[in-house]
This record gives sequence, C-alpha cells and structure tokens, in this order.
Amino acid sequence: MLDEEDHSISIGGEKVDFTLTEFKLLHYFLKRKGRVQTRDNLLLGVWKFDTEVETRTVDVHIRRVRKKIEHSGLEIETIRGVGYRLIEQSTPVS
Repeated sequence: MLDEEDHSISIGGEKVDFTLTEFKLLHYFLKRKGRVQTRDNLLLGVWKFDTEVETRTVDVHIRRVRKKIEHSGLEIETIRGVGYRLIEQSTPVS
C-alpha cells in the first residue's frame, strides 16, 4: 500500500522505510505496472536528469527497492538490454 500524501509504504500491514528516491521509483513503477521502463525513462521520470547522467544510479536504487518489496507479491524484473518492469510474482512468497 502506497500513500502519496504522507509518502509511506506498507507491505503486509507493516510500514517499510523508503528513501524519497526509492519511494518515487516504486511509485513510478506502480503507475506503469507491467510496462518496460528504460534506464533513460527512469532517469527522466524519477530523477529528472538528462540521459547523459550515469545510469548505474538506477541499478543501485532498483536493487534497494527489490530488497524492500521482496515479500510484497511484486517484483521488478530485468529485461536484458532494455530496462525494468514491475510485475506480480509468478510464485507465491512464503
């Protein structure tokens, strides 16, 4: 559950701490669930950076968000050579 007004995220009824950038990144993915996002799209949409900025910052934040949502039923999938996509996990999380 993502609350835009107080910038909080709860997973399974438990509040999970996200940095502002992690919150923006997850929010961006949720609004575009199932659609592939390139690193350039993410840099422009989340960071408001020109595409000439180092794209590894995206990878670092994706890794952090993945860890925080691993028990949420959602997953950020890597699309090799293209970018990332938020999907529902295909196997139930125990």
